[in-house]
Amino acid sequence: MSYYALVPAAGSGARMGGAQPKQYLSLLGQPLIRHTLRTLCAVPTLEAVFVVLSREDAEWDRYDWSEFGDRLVTLRCGGETRAESVCNGLRAMQEWAFPDDWVLVHDAARACLTPAHVAALIAAVGDDEVGGILAVPVADTLKRADGTQRIDATVPRDQLWQAQTPQMFRHGPLLDALQRCPAVTDEASAIEAQGLHPRLVQGDITNLKVTWPLDLQLAGWILEQRS
Repeated sequence: MSYYALVPAAGSGARMGGAQPKQYLSLLGQPLIRHTLRTLCAVPTLEAVFVVLSREDAEWDRYDWSEFGDRLVTLRCGGETRAESVCNGLRAMQEWAFPDDWVLVHDAARACLTPAHVAALIAAVGDDEVGGILAVPVADTLKRADGTQRIDATVPRDQLWQAQTPQMFRHGPLLDALQRCPAVTDEASAIEAQGLHPRLVQGDITNLKVTWPLDLQLAGWILEQRS
């Protein structure tokens, strides 16, 4: 049994509002995705880190990725959605991975991931029958809006968690689940649709996803404080 990481990086990052794909935005003088890949490639438990790119990606080759050596494998098979990119990546990985091997799918835009986050997930999920994800309990009061941007209801936050990545599942079951449920927004949803219940492993809020312009500044601050 082996462990692999898979990073879908074929999106355009439209919510950031720029012309450059989000994964290549500058974060502390480096493309955002380099921070993500550097962490994953530093985890000795992972046999390899696969990054799924768009076939039309012209940015990747502008950078030198040699620091990662053979541990980083590029797959130019990205799809129109995250789920499609992950599914295509899993198919391409069949040259390396067996159905029972673990795959940790991680957002390219979660550049503040640490090796400790990954180690905690692997330790908690490595002997689980289903798999699991990093997540944090919801701390804020949640409001549901109506069609006019007014509060329709307050949603109880008890037992609610905010999903993060990595999300860790076995290669074969995850590929099968995504092929059956191609419209999901994360891997756990596809597994849940099969009637299974992934484990929740508590992470922390520093593992944020860069989605909006302000998030990029916050990610930079987190990385600077660590260093």
